[in-house]
This record gives sequence, C-alpha cells and structure tokens, in this order.
Amino acid sequence: MRVEKAQIFPVMMFLKMASPLHLVFLFMISGALGNEWSVTYSETKLCALNGSTVFMNVTYTHPTRLTVTNRFWLINSFQGKEPTDLRNESGYSDRVEYLGDEQKHFPLRLSDVKKSDEQKYWFRIITNEAKERYQGEPGVTLTVTDLQVIAPAEVTEGQSVVLICKTTCSLTDPTFIWYKNRRDLTTNTPKSNELHLQPVSSEDAGSYSCAVRGYEHLPSPDQTLRVRYPPKRVSVSISSSGEIVEGSSVTLTCSSDANPPVENYTWFRVNESSPVGSGQSYGALQSGQYYCEAQNQHGSERSAAVSVTLNRVQSLGVYAGVGAVVFVCVCLIITFLFIRSRRQKKKADEGDYQNIGPSAKDDTYAALDLAGRTSDDVYHTLANSHPSPPADTPTSSD
Repeated sequence: MRVEKAQIFPVMMFLKMASPLHLVFLFMISGALGNEWSVTYSETKLCALNGSTVFMNVTYTHPTRLTVTNRFWLINSFQGKEPTDLRNESGYSDRVEYLGDEQKHFPLRLSDVKKSDEQKYWFRIITNEAKERYQGEPGVTLTVTDLQVIAPAEVTEGQSVVLICKTTCSLTDPTFIWYKNRRDLTTNTPKSNELHLQPVSSEDAGSYSCAVRGYEHLPSPDQTLRVRYPPKRVSVSISSSGEIVEGSSVTLTCSSDANPPVENYTWFRVNESSPVGSGQSYGALQSGQYYCEAQNQHGSERSAAVSVTLNRVQSLGVYAGVGAVVFVCVCLIITFLFIRSRRQKKKADEGDYQNIGPSAKDDTYAALDLAGRTSDDVYHTLANSHPSPPADTPTSSD
C-alpha cells in the first residue's frame, strides 16, 4: 500500500499544478495509447539448423476496450481465407508449442525443423468483437540450413588449406565444433566455421565434419581430405627358409608409406654406386649390406642398410647326403670295372687254351722222334704223357 501511495502522490500533485491545456494533451495521449494495436517480432528473419528447435518471439498490445479471446501463429496467409492455427496444419501439430503468458508475450516453439518449414509465420489476435482482429506484419521468415564441409579433395604436403563449415543462411551466434575421424578437434582449433591447416602434413589426411554447439547430434556429412606426399618410413625386411648358406637366395622386401603408392623400388649394395636390382622384393645371393630406395612423383627416400651373411659351413645333413651320393657312385664304378676286368681275363684264358693244342702235339711228335733220342728218353716221354692209373685202394675184408 505504501508503494501505491508513493506512486499516486506525484501524479496528483502534477494534476493540481498542470494547466487545463496540459491536461487535455495528457488525456489525448493516454486515450490513443489505450486504443492502439501493435505486434513486435524480436526477429523478422531466422536461420535454423535442419533438425534443431527454433523460437519465434513476439510481444503485442491491443485496445483496452477489447478482450482477447484467442492468439495463435499461422502460415499461408491469403486474402479472403480464414487463417488456420499452426497447430492444426498438417505436419505441425506435434511439433508446435505456444509459450504465451499474461505479459502479452506469445513465443512460438517449433521443434525438429525441416526444409519444408521454410515459410513466413505471422502472429494473429482474435478479440470479443468479430471485426476487431489483428495480424502482425511483416511476420517472421524462416530459413532452414544444413551443414556442409567445403574442402579440396586432394592437397600436397606442405601446402596451406582452409576447411569451411558452410551454411546457406546466418545462424545466430553459433559456436562451431570440428571433428576429424569422429574425434573432437575443438580444443586445438578456433571455434569458428573455418579450420586452418598450415602447413598440411600426411597426418592431416582423414575425414572431417563440423557441428554447432548444442546440436552436436546434428553434424555435417564427412568430407575426406587426401594428402599427397613422398615415401616415408622406408624399411627392409629379410625372409628366408631354413639356414642361410652360401649359394642359397635371401629375399629382401622393401616397405614404405606413400601417397600415391611407390612407383619404383631400387636396390643397392653398400659401397657400390650401381643398383643391384629393382622391384619391391630382391633376392640377395652374396653377403653384404643392402638398402632400397622408394620413389613416387613427389619424391624419394632410402631405407637403412641391412646386413646379409651367407654361411660357408655346411650342415652335417648336407655333408652326409653328399658323402652318400659320392660313395654310391664310387661303388658303382668299382663294380663296373671289376666285372669288366673279369670278362676280359676270361676271354684271354679261352684264347690261351686254343693256342696250346697244336704246340703240345708238336712236342709229342718231337718226343717220339726215334731218330734223335735214346730208348730211355722215349720211355720217359711216354711215361709223362700216359701216367699210370692210380693203385687200387685196399679194402678191408669182412
């Protein structure tokens, strides 16, 4: 009550002291204000993210002599057509909410905004008198945007690149969030719609997307950034089956990381100027240190040298196998020579027997030549030619 008296007392004093002309002017202003229609939109152009929630705020006044019976938002306002409450429009009923209060505020909350919601929205007042209705102009124009990352498809390492989170309209004070391969980059980058990569490295290659703070569940589609770079991390691996011995081949394989892939692999032996081979794999036949050089259209890089040692000492198994083969071969040769020698000797013996026949006859004839020999010589010759039969073996009688 004290507050009301404190407010009334200055007014009464002003009325007592004011001249009649001032009073007339004061009553004219108060009457005009009391009979005035007004609708004020906080923003007449709104930009909303596709899938987000948007608020359209409005305040209004109306003549005091009228009583407001209905308030609503509408679209598709046509002359001669009875306006339809937005809540009754197809596709809006479950997404529209009015947040009106007694202070002549009547905001509209529209959720899950779609591209089809790009319309002009008006606020309308219905009163107790049929002819006293008011629709506020100019209304609110809603534009719906998606997010899109604008980036070059390919860049070369060392260049500068700017990625842009693009919208088709200007969002109200947005904070942009950047992602690489679905991981948040915001802690390392400015919270703007531009992402600067200066200079670009091979590690910057990947899929990028952006979102708006508060609507992280509505990110842009991924945009792949490919980075071209020369071979890196070139290395040589050794592969062999079993013991590495002299005369066998040791396979060396060259590996690297490059974009585009390596076009040429060249193999070198340390302290030799000329290459010893080409291709991603190389078979080393000699002991030594080897390295490879990988090259694509953006440059080349050499690997560290690896040592290849071919052992001269053979394993026992190898020696045993070789010895067995040699032994068998020697035995076969000796056997062949022995058989051949026996055959030759047999043939020689047969030839000697045939030659003995005539000479023996000649000797007998000479021995029987009585003209030149004595009687004792003839007897001795005959005795040798015809030996006496063996004597009968005596047998014991029963």
